[in-house]
Order: sequence, then structure tokens, then C-alpha cells
Amino acid sequence: MRKVFSEYIEHISKERDDIVFLTGDLGFNALENVRDCLKERFINCGVAEQNMIGVAAGLASKGFQVFCYSIAPFVTFRVLEQIKVDICLNNLPVCIVGNGGGYGYGIMGATHHALEDIACMSSMPNMSSYIPATNNNVKESLDLFFSCKSPSYLRLGYSEICDEKVTVGLSAISKVNNPKMTILTLGPILCNVYDFINEGNEIDIYSVTGLPFKLSDEFINSIETTGKLLVVEEHVSRGGLGEYIAKLLLEKGVKLDVFKSLTASGYPNKLYGSQKYHQMISGIDSCSINNIIKEWC
Repeated sequence: MRKVFSEYIEHISKERDDIVFLTGDLGFNALENVRDCLKERFINCGVAEQNMIGVAAGLASKGFQVFCYSIAPFVTFRVLEQIKVDICLNNLPVCIVGNGGGYGYGIMGATHHALEDIACMSSMPNMSSYIPATNNNVKESLDLFFSCKSPSYLRLGYSEICDEKVTVGLSAISKVNNPKMTILTLGPILCNVYDFINEGNEIDIYSVTGLPFKLSDEFINSIETTGKLLVVEEHVSRGGLGEYIAKLLLEKGVKLDVFKSLTASGYPNKLYGSQKYHQMISGIDSCSINNIIKEWC
């Protein structure tokens, strides 16, 4: 997704002169094309993320569309107060770009993992959060940032899917005539259920790629038909998609027979490994999801 993101910025920067790109001393072998295109509007703020957010707010207040790029935990947790006070309360057009959401940085450990970022960012005033599930989603999310001109958080991960059906917000990925369960995923974790689409499983699959979002009649009908909802996300349970969708369903009075939320469990065995390893330990990998499908269907 990072490559798709940098190519988008490179392309649109040739058409607009109001874009400024800030990075916290990151982007080696990833953002050289953006740097070469933007020239003096590409600024390395160094390992000073709180200052970077302040600079972004100042530039945005003068009419620039500003991007702040870093590893996800560095550009969210470390600078949360500045994001709230400088950017969100002033409703400024700054896009916070966090690369490697969830367990994306694998063996580098907890300092480089972002498991609570969506909870933090989506709770900020005037903030929209984009969690692309596919490479095509990245482009759509950025289009929305430019059209809305308000604070945004873009969580970049890893995906091998380029699916036009996946749109920002809530979208149907796969529908069957007589579903026995409904699956709802957040962002790139969709990859872990994508293979189940063509295996004859009697499941409806939906994807969420942006917060906030509204329930669709189609999604509600699916849940009322199946009575079983499985939510899968690479994020902790507090403040994640599971809590968010539970609130929406309760407000709508939608009844469920079974509700299960699979989330990132942190480090229960105190070991670090690849992203796939942590997904397996958390029970959000394809095998764990398949076991639930077999049990429920």
C-alpha cells in the first residue's frame, strides 16, 4: 500500500501546488519519488514528531493540504495531544499517514506496532479514519481527503488484493442466496477471509475501510437472516470495530443469536514474530477464522 500511496502523491503533486509532505525522518527507498517531485515542499522534520504536527497545522492554516508520514505508532500515540489541539479542534486539512498498521512491522516489536491507533484517532473531533483493505482503496481514501479538506488518518498496511468492489466505509464483498453467517472485517485483514469466497461457503462477507460509517439495509438484512456475526480486526477490542458495530446494531434494535469479535490480543506469550505469527497467536488468521466458519455453518 505504501507504494500505491507514494505513486498517488507523486501523480497528484504534478497537478497541484498546494501539497506539502512532512516526514519524521522516514521514507528511505520508499518516498524518493515524492521527494523529487515535491522538491522544497517535501520536508524532513527529523525525529521530532510533535513539532512536525505543529508545522503541519501552521501550513494547513495557510491553505496547504498537508501530509504527515511516519510509522503508525510514531505519528499517532506520540503526538496525540498535538493532533487533537492543533489539527482537529481547528478542523485543518492534514492527513496523518501511519505506515504498518496493526502488527505490520512484525519482529520489530511493540514499539513499532499500532494496535490501538484507530480507537485513538477515530475519537478525535472532526477526524475521519481510513483503513484501506485493498490497494484500490488507498486511492479512494486519498480522493476523499482532498474533497473533504478535514483531518484524516490513513492507516496503511499490506494487501495483495486489488478489488474494485471494496469502497470506503461499509461494502459487500460476497453475497450468497441463503447465508448461514455474516463476516465483517476491518481493513487488510480482509485478505484472511478472501479465499473463502469461492469455496462454496454459505457466508456473507462485508468489509469496513473507513470510520465513521453507517449501516446499510443490505448488511442489516444479512444479519437478520443469519443471526450470526463474526467481526475480525487487527486492532484491540477496546475502541475497535467490534465495539463500534455493536453500538450501531443496538441502536437499530437488530437482534443476533451469536456475536463474536476476533481482535489483536497483544503479546500473550511475550514473544515477537512476523505479522502472520501475531495474527495466528491472536486467532485472526485464516485457519482460526475457517474453524469458526466450520462450527457455525
